[in-house]
Amino acid sequence: MTGMGGSGYSVTNQLVVAMFHRAVFHNAVYWILGLGLIFIAVAAVRGGLTTFNLSPNGLSEPAARTYLRIGFGVIWLIDGALQFQASMPLGLANDVVRPMAQGTPGFLHSWMMSAILMWNDHPIALAVGAAWIQIGIGLLLVVSNAFIGRIGALVSVGWALLIWSIGNGAGGIFQGTSSLLFGWPGATFFYALAGAALLLSNESFQRLFSPFLNRFLAVLLAIATVLQCLPDRGFWRGGNSNAMNAMASTMTSTPQPHIIAWLMNETGQLAGTMGGGFNVAILLWLLVTAVGLWFANAKAWNWPNLSLVSGAVIFWFVAEDAPFWGGLATDVNSLLPIALLAYCAKVSLCTRPPLQRRLPREMRSSTGVVVVSWASAMVLFAVVSMFVATVRPAEATLYDAQNGGVTKTNTPAPSFSLVDQHGRRYTLGEHANRYTIVSFIDPRCWTDCPLIAAQLKQVRSEFAPSAPLDIVSVAADPYHEQIGDLNVFIRLHHLQSMDNFYFVTGPRAAMEKIWNNYGIGVSMKPTDKMSIHSDFLFILSPHNRLRAIIPDDPANVTAGQDSAESVLYSLLVEFGLK
Repeated sequence: MTGMGGSGYSVTNQLVVAMFHRAVFHNAVYWILGLGLIFIAVAAVRGGLTTFNLSPNGLSEPAARTYLRIGFGVIWLIDGALQFQASMPLGLANDVVRPMAQGTPGFLHSWMMSAILMWNDHPIALAVGAAWIQIGIGLLLVVSNAFIGRIGALVSVGWALLIWSIGNGAGGIFQGTSSLLFGWPGATFFYALAGAALLLSNESFQRLFSPFLNRFLAVLLAIATVLQCLPDRGFWRGGNSNAMNAMASTMTSTPQPHIIAWLMNETGQLAGTMGGGFNVAILLWLLVTAVGLWFANAKAWNWPNLSLVSGAVIFWFVAEDAPFWGGLATDVNSLLPIALLAYCAKVSLCTRPPLQRRLPREMRSSTGVVVVSWASAMVLFAVVSMFVATVRPAEATLYDAQNGGVTKTNTPAPSFSLVDQHGRRYTLGEHANRYTIVSFIDPRCWTDCPLIAAQLKQVRSEFAPSAPLDIVSVAADPYHEQIGDLNVFIRLHHLQSMDNFYFVTGPRAAMEKIWNNYGIGVSMKPTDKMSIHSDFLFILSPHNRLRAIIPDDPANVTAGQDSAESVLYSLLVEFGLK
């Protein structure tokens, strides 16, 4: 049968990309603009247009906190922009999240698989929500220095931890290749850490942030040093088997600027040539920096922070490949957030007075209200739309990617009169004022036909038993078309309880005529186990007119079944079935 295995679609399927772009740049924008205008009006009524961001608490924000807030706000904006990439709806769950689930503990693996299925059931809605919530978080952090900014920080902590645990498999900490140079312990872990720091009051931030963070980073680097020493990480090897060299070969296969690929390749080859010597240099950097950070605040040292910043930025290019390429990049990876945290924790920065604001007070206040209103609208729209999507029937997105569009028509349906699974004569259209779904199923098939049967059973269950809907399956096997064959299939796939279901068959000549009338190609030799035939579904009106032709190459996953069921259900409702 057609399908029989792989996904059958590209992550940049043109139909899905067009649907995604319309949803994210058209439908979502209308909601965001409307909600934003409401928030602006409320702020105007409450007098916030002239007082926003001008509270004594906001104006006394420590310089280090300002840099941290704006820096991570910009990172969230970059991540949000990456979520607008065309391949996100179809590619994120299966090509990004699924590989991260390998090696995770059972409970986490189960959560990740559930998240993948949920994303595949609602790829457009969830991709749209993920993009706009991250843009909203970024704007809230960049614009607001007080209460609203702390709300943004709180949302960023929750969203970052959700991504870190379910989307990133806890940052790869359970995988045998974990290394600080390759993304451990996950970028969004540091987003959550920064968000937690931004929740502190100005006084608490001034007192606690630098001492705590420097020692935290010292412990993190100490653990990274141990991981870097482990033989199974591959950093002690020479040649092409060196971890840096192997990573360079993998990462630079993705189209990217020549200079970035050149830097990474040259570093990988150097690591392969030096073998363990290159790893010794990395270990010395990690260990010396860790010790310096531990004593940085007591000794008033800035060099440990600068050491971590410079090393993290260098390895961000030559080990993490400045990760924006390939169409499925979701964040800036871990070393850039580490560098930003380390810079903001410098002892000298944490003693600076608050930054001076250069714009006039009125412009800062009114502009801030406008930006924050629409940023809040983005977050609210994203959260509500993602929640609503998860409780609604599955989207047809995977169906459309797998099969293409539905053909709507309004022509007389080819009639037939055959025998059903009970040995009774069934004539198409014999039940007045009833809609009919016609499918073609090989009773000996064990691949696509059971999935099609499951879809038919599911769509029938969406309507009341008394709903005027018949489900008709025509046998599509010239050598196994007996009533006994039909009933074996019905029992195997638990179709006995389906309301108004008719599995029909007849003489081979009559069957061939019906297959030809409906454009169903059936190919089979007497020695074959099952037939190869076209997978199409047909919706007929109560007046026995053909209203829709639905191609179906069902994916062997729950989302594939659900999405086809969603198409059938939506069309029947559109045509008037209640």
